[in-house]
Amino acid sequence: MSQSLAEKFYFYMKLGRELEMRAKEEYMKGNIGGFLHLDIGQEAVSVGAVFGFGKGDLFCPYREHVLALARGMDPKLIMAELFGKVTGVSKGKGGSMHLYEPKLDFYGGNAIVGAHLPHAVGAAYARKYMGERAGVLAIFGDGATNGGSFFESINLAVVWEVPVLFLCENNFYAIGTRIDRVSAFKDIYLKAKDYMPAVQVDGMDVFAVYDAVVGAKKYLEEYGKPYFIEAITYRYEGHSMADKGDYRSPREMETYRKKDPIENLKIRALKTGWLTEEQIRLMDERVSQIIEEAVEFALSSPEPELEELYKDIYCGVCADVIP
Repeated sequence: MSQSLAEKFYFYMKLGRELEMRAKEEYMKGNIGGFLHLDIGQEAVSVGAVFGFGKGDLFCPYREHVLALARGMDPKLIMAELFGKVTGVSKGKGGSMHLYEPKLDFYGGNAIVGAHLPHAVGAAYARKYMGERAGVLAIFGDGATNGGSFFESINLAVVWEVPVLFLCENNFYAIGTRIDRVSAFKDIYLKAKDYMPAVQVDGMDVFAVYDAVVGAKKYLEEYGKPYFIEAITYRYEGHSMADKGDYRSPREMETYRKKDPIENLKIRALKTGWLTEEQIRLMDERVSQIIEEAVEFALSSPEPELEELYKDIYCGVCADVIP
């Protein structure tokens, strides 16, 4: 089990990082516009959570590229969306912050911090109403836990007894403000512990995230009630491409780079025999090929036609998804 998971985790974390590194490069070239929020350093949370949760709805913030990849979204469609091309998953109208694919139960990024949490609770209520226990995974950052929608959402989730997993990826910074300067709780999970089961895990360890989410999913399916996980992680880049991130010390950055989720998984996998150097080399080559093909696809894809810019891109989507 660990061997197959190690291979899957390594591939998708590596794919996510390389896609984002290339997106950063293409942004600097001017091929990508608007906002671009990178997940580099946090891949263990994104990949471990998606694979651990499995079937069910996924609502997430705008730092969503790796989540979309792990959910099964085509890298070509993601890259084309970043480029604003009509072949993108949101037809070039959503950009980095609004990847959306209902056929994958992926309800994507919301540009307003914490605004997707009430949506997630509503979706969980719908799941319950339809007699389902698959539940909903709602991922958000530490900054969202200071907003009113967060407290309203965890409160109603308990009152209505709905199957939603609240997963906070705590990277310590809400844009450039360190969370312990503006939060009464140093440990975010304490904000939820009086409402529902709440735990804290090492978000730089993909297996730790995966195991915690698997356990939470079993709770959701058995009891139909909410659960809370705080994953301690770290982003190497600034909040967005507009943020240099110079509010963090070199010592702090170095401390967390030593905990890099991809490199530490590689070391662990080689030491235990889950993966070989050859397997890793082949996966790295495959990732490079996929990224090159995605960029070529995006570059060669057309811009949206002018008359299409004001049309609802989701018209008819529900008919394809809901019987």
